[in-house]
Amino acid sequence: MIKRLAKNKFLNEKPTQSIAAAAFIISLAGIASRVLGLLRDRILAGQFGAGDTLDAYYAAFRIPDLIYNLVIIGALSAAFIPVFTQLITEKREEDGWKLSSGILSLQICITGILLVILAIFTPQLMHLVTPGFSGEKMDLTITLTRIMFLSPFLLGISGIFGGILVSFKKFLIYSLAPIFYNIGIIIGAVYFVKFWGPIGLAWGVVLGAVMHMLVQYPSVKFSGFHFRPAFFDALKDATVRRVLKLMIPRTLTIAVTQINFMIITIFASTLAAGSLAVFNFANNIQSAPLGLFGISFAIAVFPSLSAYAAQKNKEEFISAFSRTFRQILFFIIPVSVFIFVLRAQTVRLALGSGKFDWNDTILTFQILGLLTMSLLAQALLPLLTRAFYALQNTKTPLYVALISEAVNLLTVALMIGKYGIFGLAIAFSLSSFVNAILLFFFLRKKLSSIDGKTILDSTVRIIIASLIGGGVAQIAKYVVGSRGELDTFLAVLRQFMIAGISGAIAFAAASYFLRVKEFFQFKESITRKLFGAKKVIQEDTGEVTGI
Repeated sequence: MIKRLAKNKFLNEKPTQSIAAAAFIISLAGIASRVLGLLRDRILAGQFGAGDTLDAYYAAFRIPDLIYNLVIIGALSAAFIPVFTQLITEKREEDGWKLSSGILSLQICITGILLVILAIFTPQLMHLVTPGFSGEKMDLTITLTRIMFLSPFLLGISGIFGGILVSFKKFLIYSLAPIFYNIGIIIGAVYFVKFWGPIGLAWGVVLGAVMHMLVQYPSVKFSGFHFRPAFFDALKDATVRRVLKLMIPRTLTIAVTQINFMIITIFASTLAAGSLAVFNFANNIQSAPLGLFGISFAIAVFPSLSAYAAQKNKEEFISAFSRTFRQILFFIIPVSVFIFVLRAQTVRLALGSGKFDWNDTILTFQILGLLTMSLLAQALLPLLTRAFYALQNTKTPLYVALISEAVNLLTVALMIGKYGIFGLAIAFSLSSFVNAILLFFFLRKKLSSIDGKTILDSTVRIIIASLIGGGVAQIAKYVVGSRGELDTFLAVLRQFMIAGISGAIAFAAASYFLRVKEFFQFKESITRKLFGAKKVIQEDTGEVTGI
């Protein structure tokens, strides 16, 4: 049976060789996942509106997400992937599998024990996290949280599987996992709720975590993984201890980042009902391009950066970083402008149904506008932090995160009283910019050069082209809006599509005339994929050569 499955090319995926191809695969899967995510939010908004139930639902994510990010993401992004990649690069695969078994054994034991303890003390924890909740709303939050504690345990196992696939550059199956996660949540929202009420939402999250794990296992198995439980032996293993050593600063960095969301939850719980749901809806919308362009490119380049760092190949490291940095800019700057211009239409199309009324829409698109202003910084953070992790430097991102969190806390303290939920959005955006700017500065200082002149030149050109595209989209929006009522889904969709397409065409034309290098690289890449062209444009010289 296993031999027959091993012949399945889909499961026994070949490594993706180029960063652009890897990012393309991740982005395509990301689009599907984000579409499902928006469908999920539309279903939730239509069924419950921005009120107590969704406040409780989103608040219930906080502690499970905190555990997952601290225990799993910290180990993977900062420690496991660079060390595992180095072992694979050095042809020490058996040592790599021993490392993966050791880390997985520790994860299962530590996370399992921790989650049982947290489940016991959930009422006390949720009174700290959501001090503004009471009565049935608090009871629902506690119940949802306890059920959702199963999620980080399952996602922790799945996270190790994902780290293995990323290290082998097998991005296809890895990218499908979030799609199945969202499918599980949608099943919970559509079907489980009918039987169990709001509790069904939490069981949908658990189902999504199970599907996230199972979809990756066959490909990991065919890559050569064999699990050997070894808790105490793992602690004695030198490579496992090395991962743990690298993990500690990264875990603290994530802890600081998660405090950011915890602060939002704490303060939002004291505001009007629905405030937390509105913030999460807006954040989920702006997270779509963040995941497609910021995270996908960062994930795709991370194994290469880790390999170049292990080989001490500074030139290739800088080249890969600069190229990826500029590719992210090329997509995220115009998308930020278009989302800001069409923020009301975006929210109405994504969420406007059922119990999600016009007042909910207005508040959500106002928050979305504030968050979108920092989308550029948010999109660059995954790449900047991974650049440090590839260099096996986890301390600098920690120190920078502490500074940015201090800025966040100070801004919240100054603005929450007067501006409410808007103050939280402003603080979030400001701290994101501080984080990105400081990381960029310290990375340049560490490497002495990160191709700054090329990055600056591309940034200026892309900003100008994006503003032109945004201006055209704004004009088109008002022209279409002046021709009739916009109180139906199709009318708003028509306005969104015409304005968006007009702006995109204007951006492309401006990029062409401004000679935006990344535009021509993207155009060439699309041409090759569609028509099988056999020429590429060299990045620095413009010379055309055969592949």
